[in-house]
Amino acid sequence: MSWSKLKQQLESFLSPTLVGTVEYRATSYRYLPDKSGNCYITVDKKNVLNMSDTTTPIRWYQTEQEIKSDSEIMIPVSHEEIEAVRKETKGTVPEDRLQVIARSRKSTGHAKELLSAQSSLSKSNFTVAATTFLSTSIEDKLESNDILLNILALIDRRVGKKRILNMSEQIKLKHPAVQYFYELRRRTL
Repeated sequence: MSWSKLKQQLESFLSPTLVGTVEYRATSYRYLPDKSGNCYITVDKKNVLNMSDTTTPIRWYQTEQEIKSDSEIMIPVSHEEIEAVRKETKGTVPEDRLQVIARSRKSTGHAKELLSAQSSLSKSNFTVAATTFLSTSIEDKLESNDILLNILALIDRRVGKKRILNMSEQIKLKHPAVQYFYELRRRTL
């Protein structure tokens, strides 16, 4: 599918409150066939979602340690996860330390997921994600680990006010780019 047709279809699903605010853009290199180009999303004519741009207001993580030390990411630990750590250590670890170990294990897994999700956002990946977005259900897109699918679903007109408001806890574990577009959509409700 050509970029112009894909862009037109994506814009047809854009929430009416975000029309004119959010735009999809692409660059390509006609005389450099080894360059794939970039796709990006702009908000109020400012480039917001493009990993290679250092002026973007969204934080992009370079290492797993950056994610683990980010104070804005709250990782809840369940009682079952603490009990699993207790069984593994055979009860030799103090109670307060069990929670720290369980949270550390869960944050490591979360960090790996975030890094793999943001690993590459090129024009080809954007096109694949956009095509997937057009052919799958909205629930699958919202529950996906793919940053682009989450963002496209959040700014979709088919996601209503009640669903957006009920997602606040779920969004806290998502990438900062997804959180940014969630807040953008929430402000327009």
